[in-house]
Amino acid sequence: MASSSMENGLERLPALFDGGRLSPTQRRVARYVADHPREAPFLSSVELASRAGVSQPTVTRLAVALGYGGYGEFQKDLRRVVLGTVEEAGGNKFQAAVDEEISNLRALRGALEDDGKIAELGRDLASSVPLVVVGLRASAPLAGFFSYFAEKLHPDVRTITDGGSAGTDRLAQARRAGAGWALCFVLPRYPRETLALMEYARELGLRVAAVSDRVGGPVSGAAEVVLPAGVGTRLVFDSQTAAMALSTVLIEALSDAAPRRAQANLEDFEQRAQNLGWFAE
Repeated sequence: MASSSMENGLERLPALFDGGRLSPTQRRVARYVADHPREAPFLSSVELASRAGVSQPTVTRLAVALGYGGYGEFQKDLRRVVLGTVEEAGGNKFQAAVDEEISNLRALRGALEDDGKIAELGRDLASSVPLVVVGLRASAPLAGFFSYFAEKLHPDVRTITDGGSAGTDRLAQARRAGAGWALCFVLPRYPRETLALMEYARELGLRVAAVSDRVGGPVSGAAEVVLPAGVGTRLVFDSQTAAMALSTVLIEALSDAAPRRAQANLEDFEQRAQNLGWFAE
């Protein structure tokens, strides 16, 4: 049934580009999408531009020319057309939410094809002592998840989940202690307090990396590096499965960047856990 839905989606794909007056470069993107229907829906705008041999703004302008508010809206409709909705396949809204997360994970997988970027960021984060991790409101659990495991690998992780003066004070303290990087989790709805902390971090001389749902918008203006991980929007609140997966990837990169230090810290943790009986066997 799902395969049939996919084939029906491919038949409807050309109609997605009807009604827009496209420039030659925009038509190159449209042609790439039409020629690679199983791959294109899961590419970020930067990746799609690279594959089509055009600039990233060309991809955004294509989406606008077709009547969308931006690439994110276009990508969502593209996935709907190519994959078909779960309702068409006989599912329900909960299955539809899971299918959307599967799509987000596939897009993340495509974004991780060039592992050099993640490896480089892992080295940067490993070299920052202390390492600052920021996440407010809905992004606070992601920051906590990353920090919990990063603390097993890194000598000094400082997590900020409060904005305002408390957050800026902790940023300043970390910078005085030698911090070079801040890793910020900024999922929708982008809190102004988080963006303010990111701007202040850069004023202090910290370099800023962000995990967000897309490249572009307010987050890109405040971060030097943005790693995209789509969120699920089918249910009453967003789900962050892809961002959680990306967090574990970053933890692995942090470990790979300083393997001896990571191994020593892990062995120390395991010894204490055993001696103090922290976990049930």
